[in-house]
Amino acid sequence: MQAEDQEADRVCQAVNDLVESGKLLRVEAVVDRPHRVRRYFFTGLLVLVPAWGTFLILHALFHTIDGLIANLLGPAGRFDVPGLGVAALFGLILLTGIVVTHIIGQPMLRWANELVQSIPLVSSIYLTLKGVTEFFNFQSRFNRSTVAVFPFPRRGLWALGFVMGAAPAALQVVPLQTLMMVFVPTAIHPFTGYLAFVPNNQVITINLPPEEAMKMEFSAGLYRPQQGWLTSSKKPESEEQGRA
Repeated sequence: MQAEDQEADRVCQAVNDLVESGKLLRVEAVVDRPHRVRRYFFTGLLVLVPAWGTFLILHALFHTIDGLIANLLGPAGRFDVPGLGVAALFGLILLTGIVVTHIIGQPMLRWANELVQSIPLVSSIYLTLKGVTEFFNFQSRFNRSTVAVFPFPRRGLWALGFVMGAAPAALQVVPLQTLMMVFVPTAIHPFTGYLAFVPNNQVITINLPPEEAMKMEFSAGLYRPQQGWLTSSKKPESEEQGRA
């Protein structure tokens, strides 16, 4: 019996030596490998698809504008001017923004959106492209906000959100507390979500940049920020009371 135990110990030691030398993988590493590969694949997909789609759209716009300029200028437009398509596209976007803001107005723009969305095939393409532009608007808006966690939808569960500031005075209905407006995006499609009015003592700001929080929301948790960022920027109340 003792000889069998010694033989088992030698086998275990030999296996451990192989694992430490890298010649043999642990069972949990082999089991976890498919999950890790799947996570890497979807993370890469979430990064490459929007970037490649944006590149194709901009590339098509540049070529279209270059062709229009060449047709308008005639023989003079055959000369290749570096950056002309980029400058023309920037001017077209700027001019469109000025016309929509000061001439057409929001009611006319809303009517045009509803008209385009009523066309079956065109509406799918239009909504997809509109989602790309809404992403940049969403990113520029929430880059100026503060990332926080708070109990949602009930105590014991926590949600990641963006603090948009204090609620208007008409909505300050909690005595001795200031309600904060916190936007909670929905995963995968973060352009929609919930606007929660949370007492300020329940809002815990964390040391996480808004762009990192948005990546987590976009990827439904597949993207993992650096560990050092996931720390509370608020000091514990007991520590503050001890210092006071």
